[in-house]
Amino acid sequence: MAALGWLTPRRRSATARSVLAGEASAEAARKSSQELEELAHEAAPDAAAEEPEFPVLGDDKAAAFFDLDNTVMQGASLFHFGRGLYKRKFFETRDLARFAWQQAWFRLAGSEDPEHMQDARDSALSIVKGHRVSELMSIGEEIYDEYMAERIWPGTRALAQAHLDAGQKVWLVTAAPVEIATVIARRLGLTGALGTVAESVEGVYTGKLVGEPLHGPAKAEAVRALAAAEGLDLGRCAAYSDSHNDIPMLSLVGHPYAINPDAKLRKHARASDWRLRDYRTARKAAKVGIPAAAGVGAVAGGTAAAIALHRRRR
Repeated sequence: MAALGWLTPRRRSATARSVLAGEASAEAARKSSQELEELAHEAAPDAAAEEPEFPVLGDDKAAAFFDLDNTVMQGASLFHFGRGLYKRKFFETRDLARFAWQQAWFRLAGSEDPEHMQDARDSALSIVKGHRVSELMSIGEEIYDEYMAERIWPGTRALAQAHLDAGQKVWLVTAAPVEIATVIARRLGLTGALGTVAESVEGVYTGKLVGEPLHGPAKAEAVRALAAAEGLDLGRCAAYSDSHNDIPMLSLVGHPYAINPDAKLRKHARASDWRLRDYRTARKAAKVGIPAAAGVGAVAGGTAAAIALHRRRR
């Protein structure tokens, strides 16, 4: 304080207090900065403790499998497809009212009732019977633009794109008609689609299914068969769904994710330490750990057609 010797006692005291305040402020700033660094370090685990980056770049033994309704798209794809068919006079107003009731049922119940699913399936098959597969595919392109494009969850689309950017194949796996799934997969730039197949003879729908709807355990079998054909290691693959009905499919892979999960899937995912993400409320139930991105479109194929509503969850 020798440099302050020329000041009067009162002025010296005021100046000293200012110096002291400045030093104290600087010390507090330095201390708070250190504390913030320590907190940040605690919030972000050591690199060694972090899980490996996922999806793994260039892992050609890995792929991703995405459920469609309420996972990739808000609501039931068949309902939106049905709206488009109704607009094109494929069926009557009373049918649309029934489909709307089914949609409301699935939204409220949050589960797939076998009786409702059977009714939806029969309705869909009766509506497309006698129509050409090519006609439904062409109409599907128009309906996607009219009703579906704006209902794609950006977050889920980003997850799919992350796998594509890593050089991995990405498939839709849904109980929806494979034609609908094909259109959506192509528009999103995904690799392809697995879906329910309706019988056709010489390109015309017969009103029958080939086998059963691709639902529940059937999805898991389809994924298992595709993985074998593609030479994939399921332990390195990922699967995404909102429905407890897809637990068999999710359990097949090494990286299961619950997206917009129903109550049963949320409970199971937490018990199994699966990752969750909920885009319905714009809040994450848990970090998924995959970078954001966006996608655009090409490719996939099949056979089937429909309209109906319900949540049948793919």
